[in-house]
Amino acid sequence: MRNSPRRVEPSNQMDYCNYDPSKDFNCCLREHERAEPSVWTREEAEQIRITPDRTAPLITDPFPIISQDLWTWDMWVLREKDGSIAVLPGGWRVLFTLAAPCSVLPNKRNDVAVICYFYSKNGRDWIEGGPVFTTEDAFGSRQWAGSAFVEDGQIYFFYTAAGRRGESQVTYEQRVAFTKGDVVADSNCVRFDNWECHKIILEADGMLYQTFEQSQNTGMAYAFRDPWFFKDPATGCEYLIFQGNTAGDINCGASAPPEASQFTGNIGMALLCSNDYTRWELLPPLLEATCTNQQLERPHIVVCDGWYYLFASTHKHSYAPGLDGPDGLYGYTANSLRGCYVPLNCGGLVIANPPEEPFQAYLWLVLPDFSVLSYINYFELDCIPLSAISNLPSEFQSSHFGGTPAPTLQIEITGNTTQIVDELDYGLVKVSETESPECHGCCCGQNHNGLGSNHQGGCNRCGGSESGRQNCSCSQNHNNSGSNHQGSCNRCGGSRSGNQSCSCSQNHNNSGSNHQGSCNRCGGSRSGNQSCSCSRNNNNYGVNYQNNCKQYGRNSSKY
Repeated sequence: MRNSPRRVEPSNQMDYCNYDPSKDFNCCLREHERAEPSVWTREEAEQIRITPDRTAPLITDPFPIISQDLWTWDMWVLREKDGSIAVLPGGWRVLFTLAAPCSVLPNKRNDVAVICYFYSKNGRDWIEGGPVFTTEDAFGSRQWAGSAFVEDGQIYFFYTAAGRRGESQVTYEQRVAFTKGDVVADSNCVRFDNWECHKIILEADGMLYQTFEQSQNTGMAYAFRDPWFFKDPATGCEYLIFQGNTAGDINCGASAPPEASQFTGNIGMALLCSNDYTRWELLPPLLEATCTNQQLERPHIVVCDGWYYLFASTHKHSYAPGLDGPDGLYGYTANSLRGCYVPLNCGGLVIANPPEEPFQAYLWLVLPDFSVLSYINYFELDCIPLSAISNLPSEFQSSHFGGTPAPTLQIEITGNTTQIVDELDYGLVKVSETESPECHGCCCGQNHNGLGSNHQGGCNRCGGSESGRQNCSCSQNHNNSGSNHQGSCNRCGGSRSGNQSCSCSQNHNNSGSNHQGSCNRCGGSRSGNQSCSCSRNNNNYGVNYQNNCKQYGRNSSKY
């Protein structure tokens, strides 16, 4: 049984540009008081299709190398607090990567990973800056992916602490850590200095998110990692988005193989509780893939025209039995942070590798302008599965692993449909800004009623309607209070009309969704007058959500 939602007290109207947890926390928490995760269902995953406009161009060897001495992978970019790409004094952009010496076999790199950085004035020619901080200061026996933003000359850095410092044998426990330091940048270089003591700020609670100990009983890959800082442009509330696994017993129903219940991937989130960024409140997941997929890696959000695009990467081998999907970038869209997320392109697949090179790139990161970074993974394997790589000679392994940025891709989104429209330079990071209010005394009037927010003035995220033709195969009526956004993005609206055909006839009504047909993804009905976080009967995989099950609430643990 999960803790019941804690009653929150009314809060004064908050200023988007100056979120103060001591005053605004309750206001933000109310957004999640009756939160219920969206679900990426098996029926939706069966809609995955690899099409030419979602297939990345073939990468051919030779290709440029960002470092002669290091494998680099899992890239992310230094951002402003609102998610825009940061440009430091001297005109520098900064790219962070996981890194390991090239002397390490590629399939062992995650056992020794550290975080390094590179900087560039044109976003193309990267200068190696070295490790971000020392391994003696950092938590974990190694450090995995995270995120960072800069504000007032300081860098706020979130990362995954994998294992325990000094452990005699590599373990896969994962915790979220934080530190803050000074940014020193001029026309010559970039460096980071005066790091504060690192702190563990998030650990799995065993109720919302599976702990490492709980995972040992399953034999499955474990995840509580990849913290991504996100400031919601609709409210100013500040969150960490991360990859996790759903705790508790899972019943996938009679139509799914019994082994599918072991697949518990989700995209989790936590709300900032303190001004020093060291205390966070675990919240119900944004998205669950129970019975569908085990790992939704490096999750992140891009907001455009008021629509929220949630992205993550996964492997072919992470799908539950009976399902098949490629290594790729997957995406989902909703009209608010806590909206009902619908897979893009119906199945969710946004970018796949070419069939002849199914593992050529991995871990895609979508930037505010919908350009997409990734790294070159294994290539020219001649149908050798990834599981067999470790049995091959070390020379073969190293010569068939890229460990460097892949070509940046440009995607476009129309309605729920995406396409790749351009291949850019290797590792190109363009300067781009997010959709956020101007911070010139703007104060958004907010209606925190659990069904969405009403923002007036310069924020202007709500109301109105928009009609647009969509080529998605999902018939949908999004009756959310919506946004009135017009222009080239054409992604928004209170009502979206189009001739669409899918197995999912959906009616998205903010306070709850009534989904009919084979998908039935959000339950038969949801009533707001329930002690649970929206009682639902999710018939697509047999989980019956009643009063005392799936009750999401406040986690009172202190970190």
